[in-house]
Amino acid sequence: MGLVILVLLLALILGGAGFALHVLWWIALVVLVIWVLGFLFRGAGTGGGRGRWYRW
Repeated sequence: MGLVILVLLLALILGGAGFALHVLWWIALVVLVIWVLGFLFRGAGTGGGRGRWYRW
């Protein structure tokens, strides 16, 4: 009985981690798109593309 509970618990943990990683990939993709769009629009909007909208 303990082994069955352990296997189910392991399956829940791995399934939850897989879902969380999937969500994190989508968030990373959205942030990347926003960053690239901001970089392109900011570079085209300022004279010579010297303006920086980030601080690093």
